[in-house]
This record gives sequence, C-alpha cells and structure tokens, in this order.
Amino acid sequence: MLDRVPNLPAAFLTPEEYASDAKSRFTDIKDYFWKLERRQTFQEEGDASYRAFMCGDWDEAMKIEAQGLDALRQRFKNVGFEYRRVRVAELPVTPYLQWEMQALRVRAEAGEGIRVVDADAVRDREEDGLLPEVVILGTAALYEVRYDRAGVHNGARRIVDPKVIDECRTEMAALWDGGEDFASYFAREIAPLPPPHAQH
Repeated sequence: MLDRVPNLPAAFLTPEEYASDAKSRFTDIKDYFWKLERRQTFQEEGDASYRAFMCGDWDEAMKIEAQGLDALRQRFKNVGFEYRRVRVAELPVTPYLQWEMQALRVRAEAGEGIRVVDADAVRDREEDGLLPEVVILGTAALYEVRYDRAGVHNGARRIVDPKVIDECRTEMAALWDGGEDFASYFAREIAPLPPPHAQH
C-alpha cells in the first residue's frame, strides 16, 4: 500500500497548512507517530545545523545538533505516544544523509525510536519510483510529504481513509521489525566516515 500512496485520492496542503493540520491532530495519537524517509538528499535551509554543513563548517553543524539534545529529551518525554522513524539508506551514503544521520544520532539519544532499512529491502516495491516520504499520526491521518526535484519541501497530501492508514501502518511496522537498530548502523557505517563535502 505504501507504494500506492502517491496515486490515491488525497487533499493537498501547502507547507503551512500541513504543519498546522498535523499539529492539530497530535492529541489524536494513541500509540505511534510513524515516519518513513526514503530520499537520500533534501534541502533544509531553515535548519541552522544544515546551513553550517552546507557552508563547510562540520564542527559547527555538530555543535548546533548537540545543543538541541535537552529540548528533544523533553519533547519525547512529555508525549503520550512513541515516535518511530524508519530511515531507508543507500550506500555509499550521500553527504546529506551523513549529516542527517548525525542529527538522528542526537534524536535517538533523546528518545526517538529509529531503525535503518537497507534500500535493497524495498526495491521490489519501487518499480514505479521510490517509496514516498510518509508521516502517519496514529490512526487519525496519513500524509505523503512532498518535495520538489531539488529536495525542497513543498507541501503534503493528506489521507484519512481508515483502510489505507491501517494497511500502511501494518507495512510500516513490518519495515520497522526488519530494520537495523540505529545505534549499530551508525557505529558501522557512519561513525568511521570523515566529514563530508556539501554538494551545492
């Protein structure tokens, strides 16, 4: 079902509408906040650590990430549900993904559940294109988060069909169960790498 999400009926939301709509539904989450990330490169100009990385200041990027640890701990501690992120990764990792993995390391330390899935494990679902970027808020709503070709966030498509949400939650859980614990993946594939060179 996840691979079919881009072709299913949905309501399009601008980035601002998506942020507002999702925030309004957080109180409806009773178990899991699911997030599936598939793309290997994004642009996140609103993120100070990302900007430092893109300017070639890796040490500053890492410093900024570390400064957010306490706030993230409070965020994950005070919610009544569990964050579960499934991050699909290809090797060799892109410069962006190497940076993001460092950011995810801080999030994992703060309490976010993260597992990594090798891209080869999802290839059989990608005959018509990469799996979409998906956020599922409990059973309340599913969002296909959209990006342009450059990786800039440009909105989302909202689906509230209970059957679609249920099937996608089941598939997300299967990917999670088959994924690798973030800490072990990071230690093996990311920690030994030298600082990356940003690709403009």
